[in-house]
Parts: sequence; structure tokens; C-alpha cells
Amino acid sequence: RGRETMSGTQQKKRGEQVRLYTKATFMGHRRGRRLQYPNISILRIDGVNSREDTQFYLGKRVAYIYRAPNKKNGTRIRVIWGRIARPHGNNGSVRARFRTNLPPKAMGASLRVMLYPSSI
Repeated sequence: RGRETMSGTQQKKRGEQVRLYTKATFMGHRRGRRLQYPNISILRIDGVNSREDTQFYLGKRVAYIYRAPNKKNGTRIRVIWGRIARPHGNNGSVRARFRTNLPPKAMGASLRVMLYPSSI
């Protein structure tokens, strides 16, 4: 009694996981006409369309998850970690730096932008 109920689509089941990341796409490396800088990656975060919207994501951690041909530590899944450094342009793209540079096969691939560390 006295409790409002949510509709069936909004109601969370017990034990259901909550996604702690948002998706991004690896667009390429920072580059000019002749040179490219492979240590700086340009990412496009889903739902971010302006430079002001990127401010929330600055400093957040990014994970590129891929499958390798050989097992290491009992799994073929590997991760390259990075961090969002600054905005890139006015359309909501960001620049990120990774522990090891992202490989060219990762261009167009999906990445995870973790919602931590929190600055709120």
C-alpha cells in the first residue's frame, strides 16, 4: 500500500545487470594531410553531438575489447585500456590515448566508454 508501481517495461527484475558503459566507435587516428599520430585516437561516442556534451566524458576510461587467436590466462579475450583526453572539433568527437596504440583493424570497431571515474 502507498507504493507506486512502474509499468512492465520500466520495472527492473531482481539480479538484472545495469550497463556501466556507453558505446563509442573508433574513427581513426589524429592526422593531417601528410602525417598521422597513432598515439591519439579519435572516438565518436553514441548520443554525443556537441562539444559541450563531451565535457562529461573527459577523463573517463575506454576499453577496446577484442578476440586474439591464442589463449592467454585461459581466455582469448583481450583488452586495451585508454582514457579520454579532450574534445576533437565541435561535433562531439573526442581524443583518447591508450596504453598501447590501437591497431588499424580496430577502425570502425565498437569500444566501451566506462562511466567511471565519476566527476559528479
